[in-house]
Amino acid sequence: MKKNIVFMFSGQGSQYYHMGKELYCKNAVFRRWMSTLDDIVYKNVGLSITDEIYNKTKSKADNFDHLLYTHPAIFMVEYSLARVLIESGIEPDYVLGASLGEFTSAAVAGIISVEETIECLLKQAKLIESCCELGSMIAIIHNPELYYQVQEISLNSDLAAINYFSHFVISGNSKKLLKIEEYLINRNITFQTIPVRYGFHSSNIDSIENEYIKKIHKIFFKKPGIPIISSLLSGNAIEFSPKYFWDIARQPIYFEKTILKFEKIGQFNYIDLGPSGTLANFVKKILNKDSLSQIYDVLTPFGQDIKKFEKIKERMF
Repeated sequence: MKKNIVFMFSGQGSQYYHMGKELYCKNAVFRRWMSTLDDIVYKNVGLSITDEIYNKTKSKADNFDHLLYTHPAIFMVEYSLARVLIESGIEPDYVLGASLGEFTSAAVAGIISVEETIECLLKQAKLIESCCELGSMIAIIHNPELYYQVQEISLNSDLAAINYFSHFVISGNSKKLLKIEEYLINRNITFQTIPVRYGFHSSNIDSIENEYIKKIHKIFFKKPGIPIISSLLSGNAIEFSPKYFWDIARQPIYFEKTILKFEKIGQFNYIDLGPSGTLANFVKKILNKDSLSQIYDVLTPFGQDIKKFEKIKERMF
C-alpha cells in the first residue's frame, strides 16, 4: 500500500552557516528559489540572506543567531528544498510544521504567498530584536514530567516543546535559565543550549504580541491546498488568523503528541526538509517498533545533500 508523504519543517535552532550549500551549488531549482526569495528579502530590508548563509569567512561551528537573518534563512532553505522535491514529482499529501516551520507549511500549502510569509517573518524578527530582552532556550534530555515535578525549572522558565518521551525544551530569561543549568549539572541531567538569542515560546516575547498581530492583520489567509498538520494544535489546522501565526511562536509545541495522533491514521513517508534533520530524529524516537512508516532527511550539518535527495527520489517512485 502506498504511503502518504508528509513534508516536515523545523524552526529556530535548526539553522547553521552553509546549510544546503551542496544543493545551492549543484541543484538549479534550489538555487533559483533561494535567489528568488533572497530578492524578496532584499527589497524589504536591504539584506542578502544567501550572502550571509554562504559567507566564506564563516564556518558551520560559528554562531548563526542574528534573528533578522535566521528567520528568513530557515524559511528560504525549507521552502526552496520543498520546491526541489515538488518539481521533481514528489508532492506532499500533508505538511507538518514545528514553530517557525509552520510558516513554511503555510506557504507550501498556499495559505499565504511567499512574499507575505517573508513579510511576516521579517516583522516578527524586527519587533523581537527591538522590543524583547535577550533570552535562552534549553533542550533537556529527560522525561518531560521533570518540568512539572521540579519547581526550580517550572518557576524559572516556560515549557517550549515536548519533542518525545525523553526530550523537552524550556525557554525564558537567560539569567533564570543559568540557574536551571546549574541544577541540571548538579544532578547529571544532560541538556543542550539551543543557538538562539531570544526566548521563543515564553513570556519573554509577550510584549510584542499586540503590535505583531496588528502588523499582519491585513493578510488574507486562503484555504490550504494541502492538509496542514500543526504541532501547535497537535492535529489538522483548518482556520488561520494573525493570532494563529502569533501562537506558533509563543505557545508550546507538542511534537510527540502530534506524531502519535497522526500515526493512528495510517502509514507515512516522513520527509524532514529542515536544515538539520532534527524532526526526522524526533520521529525515529517516537514511532513504535511495529510502525511501517518511513523517515527521511535531506539536509544535515554533515552534508551529503545530493545523495540523500537522490535516495528519496528512488524510494518515492
